[in-house]
Amino acid sequence: MARPTILNDSLEASIQEYLNAYKNIGQVVPSVVGLCNFIGVSKSTIYTWKEDKASDILLDTLEEINEIQHIMLVSGGLSNAMNATIVKLMLSNHGYSEKSEIDNKSSDGSAKLGILNITITKPIDKD
Repeated sequence: MARPTILNDSLEASIQEYLNAYKNIGQVVPSVVGLCNFIGVSKSTIYTWKEDKASDILLDTLEEINEIQHIMLVSGGLSNAMNATIVKLMLSNHGYSEKSEIDNKSSDGSAKLGILNITITKPIDKD
């Protein structure tokens, strides 16, 4: 038996309205959490609806939130209109990452120490 849902035409209209309203309610960029707050449901509910493909309107809105956010972060970061640290952090959700490589060589080229590679792994849970 499927669980009952509050997703109806009225709520779908509110989902669509969010992309026009997020600036007016004080949000700099659209976000899933912002959408949740706007329509009054939890993030887990949104992701359940997304997983269940419960609404094409919801799926389209989530995709558009992602695309608008991506464009705004890149533009805001390049123009210095947004905090660079926050932009860098948020762009990691869009597939960006920072990679540092160090190639140490002596001035005469005789010492080649190579590239420093650091791998960070999740700690192993010890029960």
